[in-house]
Amino acid sequence: MDINRMAKVFKALSNPNRLELYLKIAKAHEASFETGCECFVTDIIDSLKIGAPTISHHIKELANADLIFTEKRGKFLICKVNELLVADVSKMLALQQLPK
Repeated sequence: MDINRMAKVFKALSNPNRLELYLKIAKAHEASFETGCECFVTDIIDSLKIGAPTISHHIKELANADLIFTEKRGKFLICKVNELLVADVSKMLALQQLPK
């Protein structure tokens, strides 16, 4: 477990708007597996009460913390959850393998 990496993750999620955005991306990510469709950031923007430039900044912060991957398709941006990082964070929060 890399303490600095985990601190970066929690710092990125400490902003309420960024946390809400991440949860919406995660929810859309899960739904995309069920429907076979991908969710574009434009689909998420409408449900948030913040402007597009602010959302763009928050997406950049989430990507810098490795919480999400972004992919550009034409003029659209797709965000996907980094599932490996989610597993690492879950292990840490479950207090597995903590030093004594």
